[in-house]
Amino acid sequence: MLCNEIILDSCYNICKLIKGKLEVNMNITIIGVGKIKEKFMQQAIKEYSKRLSRYCNLDIIEVADEKAPENLSDREMEIIKQKEGVKILSKIPNNSYVIALAIEGKNLSSEEFSKKIEDLGLSGAGDITFIIGGSLGLSNEVLNKSDFKLSFSKMTFPHQMMRLILLEQIYRGFRIIKGEPYHK
Repeated sequence: MLCNEIILDSCYNICKLIKGKLEVNMNITIIGVGKIKEKFMQQAIKEYSKRLSRYCNLDIIEVADEKAPENLSDREMEIIKQKEGVKILSKIPNNSYVIALAIEGKNLSSEEFSKKIEDLGLSGAGDITFIIGGSLGLSNEVLNKSDFKLSFSKMTFPHQMMRLILLEQIYRGFRIIKGEPYHK
């Protein structure tokens, strides 16, 4: 079927092929443990949220972190991750494709990441939830709930900074999908 406009409709999103360009109306949720305290970080997150409003509906959900004193035993660390995990799991929207940020996840280039978002949109997964754990990481329950595990690096980043990095990469991904210029 060849025409200038083909409309594909699903329960989760609307995709349009207009003059060979994919337009995806997606819902992106980011669930992060802990509050962003630094004003400069809040401003940067606000700026990328504003930029993303052209491409998707964005919802950033903060769940309270558990106090994690120094020198915790392995068991105590697991208990804290489980408590944070319960809070995270309660915030995941129904029918959402869940991507957990985890060091052991798959590394993607920006182009591969944008293709992942585009493919999810075309397959009907118009709701994507990204999960960023607290300082101790994510519970096994959250990792098992995820449909995909994404790693930005084998390095450890502060979870507050990771929220900003993730927003920038989602923004970059949509610009790549739209064929708009972006820094390589």
